[in-house]
Amino acid sequence: MNLLPYAILLAPTLLAAQTAGPMRRAAETITAADIMRQVSIIAADSMMGRDNPSRGLELTAGYVVNEFRQAGLRPAGDAGGYVQRFGLSRWTIDTARSTVTLVGGRRRSVARVGIQARYVDGSITDAPVRGEILLLSGPDTPKKEQLHDRAVLLVLDYSRPLPPSLGDQIYRIAAAGPKAVLLLSNRDSISFVDRLASSLTPRLTRDSDTNALAPIIELHEGTLGPVLRGAGIDPDQLRRDTMGIHQPIPELTAVVDLRRSVLSRAQLPNVLGILEGTDPKLRDQYVAYSAHIDHIGVSPGQPDSVNNGADDNASGVAGLLELAQAFSQPGVRPRRSLLFFAPSAEEPGLVGSAHFTEHPTVPLRNIVANINMDLIGRNWRDSVIAVGPEFSDLGRILEQVVSAHSDLHMTPIPDRWPEERIFYRSDHYNFARRGVPILFFTSGTHPDYHLPSDEPQRIDGEKESRLVRLLFHLGAEVANQTARPRWNSESYQQIVERN
Repeated sequence: MNLLPYAILLAPTLLAAQTAGPMRRAAETITAADIMRQVSIIAADSMMGRDNPSRGLELTAGYVVNEFRQAGLRPAGDAGGYVQRFGLSRWTIDTARSTVTLVGGRRRSVARVGIQARYVDGSITDAPVRGEILLLSGPDTPKKEQLHDRAVLLVLDYSRPLPPSLGDQIYRIAAAGPKAVLLLSNRDSISFVDRLASSLTPRLTRDSDTNALAPIIELHEGTLGPVLRGAGIDPDQLRRDTMGIHQPIPELTAVVDLRRSVLSRAQLPNVLGILEGTDPKLRDQYVAYSAHIDHIGVSPGQPDSVNNGADDNASGVAGLLELAQAFSQPGVRPRRSLLFFAPSAEEPGLVGSAHFTEHPTVPLRNIVANINMDLIGRNWRDSVIAVGPEFSDLGRILEQVVSAHSDLHMTPIPDRWPEERIFYRSDHYNFARRGVPILFFTSGTHPDYHLPSDEPQRIDGEKESRLVRLLFHLGAEVANQTARPRWNSESYQQIVERN
């Protein structure tokens, strides 16, 4: 979507007033020097990469709390404080007790997870799950009623490039209610062993997580040959058949028995503060700014082992803190309230924001928009990727704000790497899937991404200060308009989950 195809006439809103007086002075408090000071503190070596959990993460959360307090924000965490805690478990698959068994007549094949099978994602229950096989090849997604009480056996061909849409197809199927999704793999043995090793890396999930996905498991077909042949299944023939197939195989049943081994548990922090709005009718509604405080910790054995995470995401947190300070200036408090949200555990899978959107400290239906920042301090001088303008009225408001503040020389552009699926990879996603209109701003990755070389001196503070000023005006406009942003119906149907 080209966000600025032509000059537009602005509606009679507060946009004109934002260019002068208190709004202009408040925006000008967001400076390159202040951005760099914040980034240097949050991404200092002493924070040790802000891993989940770690002392550095707790120090960062404490620093954000102090900044929120100085900005005059009201606590919005648990028990009257700024912090909301959630339990996190670090675990891996227990390979000694996890198996996938295919049973067909008198034939039985058992694939041991960690040897002939690898766990990809999805729920792990206390008891084995069992389902009749639904054989699938090609791009079709079965209807939900076809998946009931069945395990999908999806035949894949790793000898050729996989279609870009395959990941979405697998997750759509897993979310539609089957017993399991089994990926029948013909990877060569070396590639399969490499994938096995990576699948055993410890994972982090909330203690309260109820994963709605069916278990997704890749099975190497070398183990399953006799039982597949006995059921009349020829995987190579299916791979040559360009038409695809989905067909129940009543004589073939899968039994999936997954167990996990918990390595450690911890309580992690989200930090939340509220600047109350001025309008008695609108102050119970919120515009939420967000930026995650965690990173990936240290990489032992290197001369520089601290992954400072200056861009990912000290840059976003710096923007969040500067916005809180700017909105605390006299005469700029908007009609709606502003919620400033600094989640942790974004890196292991958007865990902190998932906890907040499932256990919100303000009614989620009262959050009218989420403006999320992640990796905003690098790359192009005068542009930034904006994800989500086409989803709702927020796109129109963004166009108006950019036009009204052309002096900031900051042009939102479409996602340059759609294959990276960045819509799903930062905390705005948990707001969107629960019905909150979103805009996500990022300058994208770079050669220092998730490396110790992502250091404060590489941040372009001047560029970031202009972007954060733009987001100041954007949030003010959304918070001051009488009407709340509305989803486009097609985007709502595609994105928002219905219970």
